[in-house]
Amino acid sequence: MSRASRMDRRALFTTGAAAALLAAAGVGARADPTRGGRLRMALSGAGRQDSFDAGRASGLFMQVAGAGCVFDCLTEIAADGTLRGELATGWEANADATGWRFSLRRGVSFHDGSDFTAVDAAASLERHRAAGLAGIRRIEVTDSHSLRVAFDAPAPQFPYRLSDPRYVIYPEARVDEAMAGGIGTGLYRVRRFQPGRDFVGERVEAHYKDGHAGWFDEVEIVSIPSAEVRAEALRGGYVDVADLPDTSGLPDLSDFALLPDARSMMQAASRAVVVPGRVGKALPLDNLRAAERWWMA
Repeated sequence: MSRASRMDRRALFTTGAAAALLAAAGVGARADPTRGGRLRMALSGAGRQDSFDAGRASGLFMQVAGAGCVFDCLTEIAADGTLRGELATGWEANADATGWRFSLRRGVSFHDGSDFTAVDAAASLERHRAAGLAGIRRIEVTDSHSLRVAFDAPAPQFPYRLSDPRYVIYPEARVDEAMAGGIGTGLYRVRRFQPGRDFVGERVEAHYKDGHAGWFDEVEIVSIPSAEVRAEALRGGYVDVADLPDTSGLPDLSDFALLPDARSMMQAASRAVVVPGRVGKALPLDNLRAAERWWMA
């Protein structure tokens, strides 16, 4: 990995303040996450025109269902704030960061059974480029699992930019179907999707993240526009997690963890769900990846 890339990684470390706050609030993390159970989330931001087109403006509901369950990006931001590979296994810049070479993960399949290759990555980046991934001059497939991206000006933050949930990777041969119904390489394949209403994903049989992420057997997301009703659903045990602007709907906080912390609450989680001791703070719901990172108590 290049010097520029290493500098990017160091710059992405967080302070650990979130971990300290969560520990003080009694939010523990077991060292032995276990597979099983269904994560139930009540989220805002859904609409009847929703799809898995990540380039369109979408609310929290589709961001969690899309980048958080069904799709992968080339890179991702870990809960500790560092940059790491997802569908990319490594990257290297030239001397002035006007060119980047990416090595891609082998042995990965889309949910339709087709193999992931550099052609899929390049086609997706071209689509994202047209939708606003600015500065790219040329995208070149160099072999089945590597590609080069050239820029008109230095782009030292490009690997970080690729972790954005808008830049998921689609199967090149079935892009329209993938956007309509969800065909990705993520930990959860679509079992049911009703735009503006609900999403149910089931864990794929085998995945390159096995043993590191994806502990739930199923993930269910329901659309509830009202924060008051989301809080009621959480209080009543109908869901495990809800995005909430404040604690007004949760008079007894002993049964819930406030995330990412009590000072900047964006959601609440039942103690029936184990939340890691350190969670991402850049986006809600552990950087949209609660379904990957959390597990049942």
